Amino acid sequence: MEQRTLGGTGIKVSVLGFGAMNLGAWGNVDQNGANRLVGDALEAGITLFDTADIYSFGESETLLGKALGDRRDDIVLATKFRNGAPDQPLAGGASRRYIRTAVEASLRRLGTDRIDLYQVHRPDWDTDLDETLSALTDLQREGKIVNFGSSTFPAHTIVDAQWIAKERGLSRFTTEQVSYSIFQRAIEADVLPLAQKHNLGILIWSPLANGWLAGKIKRDQPVNTQRANLAGGEFDLSTPEAQRKLDIVDGLQEIARDLDLTLPELALAFVKSHPAVSTVLIGPRTPEHLAQNVKAADITLDAAILDRIDALTTPGADVASQDRYEMPVPAIADATLRRR
Repeated sequence: MEQRTLGGTGIKVSVLGFGAMNLGAWGNVDQNGANRLVGDALEAGITLFDTADIYSFGESETLLGKALGDRRDDIVLATKFRNGAPDQPLAGGASRRYIRTAVEASLRRLGTDRIDLYQVHRPDWDTDLDETLSALTDLQREGKIVNFGSSTFPAHTIVDAQWIAKERGLSRFTTEQVSYSIFQRAIEADVLPLAQKHNLGILIWSPLANGWLAGKIKRDQPVNTQRANLAGGEFDLSTPEAQRKLDIVDGLQEIARDLDLTLPELALAFVKSHPAVSTVLIGPRTPEHLAQNVKAADITLDAAILDRIDALTTPGADVASQDRYEMPVPAIADATLRRR
């Protein structure tokens, strides 16, 4: 499998990475299932494995650590922190206090002495970036983490973090993990050019647009209720946004047929074609899903095909405003901060 450099870290990672959100109760994958998926991923050439402490509330990290076993040193291990239990006010965020607690718990669950890439899962607007970067720099100097990055940060916060690290003499975020797909292209106008300017590694999540590009959503078939609920009801096919997406899917299916590809293969190949992208995370729940998705690693789309996709979805723009996964800044989320 193609290997790319993860930003300025010098670390080589596979162009497709293994997203472990489905390991555990959330994806109904037990240890035997995790062992099979991780083994198949390694055999396919995947070298980056990404999880988070919130996935199945720690179970994903535990299952992944056990599935890797003595192959830990053969891969790049990434996890994330930030989201704590809602009923525990001190469990969560990006404060020095919580980071110390979170990293020790993740190391224990993963069964390792270091994390190759430790990521802030979402911005913590209540904690100064100075505090977060300082705590992560200390962990790096202690050898508990090798590199650290952000996930789903708005462009202005990524810039702010780079400036703070330089001014304070701290280590900087070296990666950003962000959602990107044929339906979600707004980051082409800000985050991706910014990443190239600052030599940040880009990890992509949700390349299949929360299932829209998986080939399962069709006009004439009922939408899986569980999937629709997980998607916050966005699979209501009666809305104008959904109808537009279905029209785009029809056009993409035509392109895929011309290339003898499946829709997911086309969607994954599109995302990895952007020069800023280091690795595209796939989140298989079954060996069959994994086998299908890894085929995209060998697919290259030429300029003519990318132009046809551009004709269906506007570069630098999302198909629907609600498609962009981003935590709004407090001034947007809290109306009282916009009122005198």
